[in-house]
Amino acid sequence: MFMTAEVLGKFFLLQKDSLRGFPMAAAATKNSFLFVRTRPMFANNIKKSQMMMACCCSVGEQVFSVTPSNNYDVDYLGQSTKGDLNLNSDHLDVFGIDGPATLQGPIEEVARKEAEVAENLLDNLGITSPPSARNTSRGIFCSRTLNLRSISAIGYDMDYTLIHYNVKAWEGRAYDYCMGNLQSLGFPVDGLAFDPDLVIRGLVIDKEKGNLVKADRFGYVKRAMHGTRMLSTQDVSEMYGRELVDLRKENRWEFLNTLFSVSEAVAYMQMVDRYDEGAISADICPPDYRGLYKACSAVGKALFRAHVEGQLKSEIMSKPELFVEPDPELPLALLDQKEAGKKLLLITNSDYHYTDKMMKHSFNRFLPNDMGWRDLFDMVIISARKPEFFQMSHPLYEVVTGEGLMRPCFKVRKGGLYSGGSAQMVENSLDIHGDEILYVGDHIYTDVSQSKVHQLWRTVLICRELEEEYSALIHSRDHRATLIELINQKEVVGDLFNQLRLALQRRNTGRPAQTLAATNMDDQDLTESMQKLLIVMQRLDEKIAPMLEADGELFNKRWGFLSRAGLWDKSHLMRQIEKYADIYTSRVSNFLYYTPFMYFRSQEQTLAHDSYSYYQAQINGSAVDSTGAN
Repeated sequence: MFMTAEVLGKFFLLQKDSLRGFPMAAAATKNSFLFVRTRPMFANNIKKSQMMMACCCSVGEQVFSVTPSNNYDVDYLGQSTKGDLNLNSDHLDVFGIDGPATLQGPIEEVARKEAEVAENLLDNLGITSPPSARNTSRGIFCSRTLNLRSISAIGYDMDYTLIHYNVKAWEGRAYDYCMGNLQSLGFPVDGLAFDPDLVIRGLVIDKEKGNLVKADRFGYVKRAMHGTRMLSTQDVSEMYGRELVDLRKENRWEFLNTLFSVSEAVAYMQMVDRYDEGAISADICPPDYRGLYKACSAVGKALFRAHVEGQLKSEIMSKPELFVEPDPELPLALLDQKEAGKKLLLITNSDYHYTDKMMKHSFNRFLPNDMGWRDLFDMVIISARKPEFFQMSHPLYEVVTGEGLMRPCFKVRKGGLYSGGSAQMVENSLDIHGDEILYVGDHIYTDVSQSKVHQLWRTVLICRELEEEYSALIHSRDHRATLIELINQKEVVGDLFNQLRLALQRRNTGRPAQTLAATNMDDQDLTESMQKLLIVMQRLDEKIAPMLEADGELFNKRWGFLSRAGLWDKSHLMRQIEKYADIYTSRVSNFLYYTPFMYFRSQEQTLAHDSYSYYQAQINGSAVDSTGAN
C-alpha cells in the first residue's frame, strides 16, 4: 500500500508546529525514512533539530518500513525495490486517517486526483518537482532507468566532478606550462596563445592527418579542422568520405573526452600549423603528423607533467580561489545522500595533499555543525590509478598522518583514508556489489565506461558544458525552426521535381508515366515546371547551407553543439554518453533537487518509422493492428 498525496499533506500539517522555521525536504534515518528533514544553519538550532528528529522517528518507525537488501523484488521495469519505503497501514490511526478510504474508486481517477493534490502541495511547500527541474539546464537526464533508492553506495571522482575548475584559468595555466616544456625541447612556440574556444570536449584528433574532427554517432566526420584552420564541407567529404572514426584504433585516433584535454589539443593543433610552415626541424620531430603527435611525448608528456606533477597543482593549492568555482549546494546534496543511508566514497587519482586542500576549500565552509569534508565519506581513496583501479588489483596503503605518510593495509575501516587498491576491494570491504554502487565522474572512459564494463556499477557522467549548451539551444529555437521549415519546403518541392523527372524519363523511353494525368501532361508544361522547381531548390540550398553551418554557433562557432552533429543527429560523444552513462547532468549539486529517493526513468527512444506510423494512424482515424492491416 502507498501513501497518497492527501495523507502526506495531513502528515505535514501534523508536524507543522514542530517544524516551523525549517525548510522541508526528504530525509532518512538509519532504520526508517521520513518525509521531512531539518537542515539547521546555526549552532543554537542543532540540538532542537536533533530532538525533533528523534520524536519524528518514533512515529515514522510505526508507520513506515524500508525494503531490506536481503529481501527485495524487482518492479515492472526490472529495477530493484531495495530501499523502497512501505506503508504500514495498521498504524495510520496514529494520524486519525482511514487509509483504505482514500483509495476507493478506479485507480485512474484516484491517481488523477492525487497527482493534482501532489502538484499543489509541492507548490505550497515551495519545492521544485523533478519534471520541472528536468526541463532546465540543471536537470538530470536519464539514458537507462535507475532507482536511486536501490543504490547502497555512491562513489565520486574529484577533479571536475566534486571540484569544478575555471576552465580558462586551469587549462590556461596548464597550456602555459606545456608551452614552456615544449620550448625547452626546441619547439617554436613564440607568439602562440591559449584559445579555449578552439576545442570542445568530444572531438577526435586524427594523428595521421594532423586534423581535429567532429564525428556523428556512426563515426562519420561532419566537421574538421587542420591545424587551426577549419576545413570546408567539400574538403571534409574528399578527405573522410570513405572512412569512419574508430576509437579502437588508438594509433590513429585520440578521443578528447574530458576538459583536461582542452590544453593538450590546442597545443597540438598549433604545432601542426608550425609544422606546415616548416618551422619544426627534422631533428625535433619525425617528418609526418603522426610523428609530431608521438613527439608530443613532447605535447603529451609535457601536459601530463603540467597537470599532475608539481608546479601547477602547487600554484592552485596556494590560491585555490583563482582556479576553483565553489558550489555551496554540492556538500548539502551529499549530506542528503549520506543521511538517506548511502555510503559515500571518494575515489580520485589526485594525491593526498592536493585532495585535502581542494576538498577543504570547496566543502568545509558549506557544511553544518562544524562538519569537515572527511565526515561525509565512508571511504576515501587517493592515488587510485584509474582506469586500472577498475581493471586490476594494486597494493592498498592506509594514510596514517596529516603529512600523508602511509603503511601497508589489508583491511579497510569506516572513515578510513587509503591509497591505491581496487574496485573489487571496495566491493568486498563494503559487502556491496555491482549495480548497488553508483559511480559519478567527468571522464567518459576513466570514470564511466570502465566502472560499468568491468564492475557493472551504475554510472553518472558530469558534463558542466550542458548548462551552456541548454541555454544555446533555447536561444537557437527560432533559427532551428526556420531552418527546419526551409528543409521541409525543399523536401515537398523536391518530391514533385523527382516525380516529374521520372515522368520525363518514361516519356523519353516511350513508356507511360506514373499516372494518366502525368502521361497526358504537355511537354512544355513538364519541362517548364521542372525548370521552375529546380531554380527554387537551388535558391533554397543557397539559404539552407549557411544556416546549417551556423547552427550551434551560440555554443561554439567552429564546432556547434556538444551533443549534436548536424541538425538532427547525435555526436560521437553523445553516443558514448548514452552507451555508458545511466544518467548525466551538469554538476553533482543537481541531485539536491531530486532527493536521494528519486526513480529516474529513461524517456521514450524515437525510431525513424515512429512519425510515419503516427501519421498513418491519424489519417486513418485508428491504430494499425499487429498484422499491419488497418
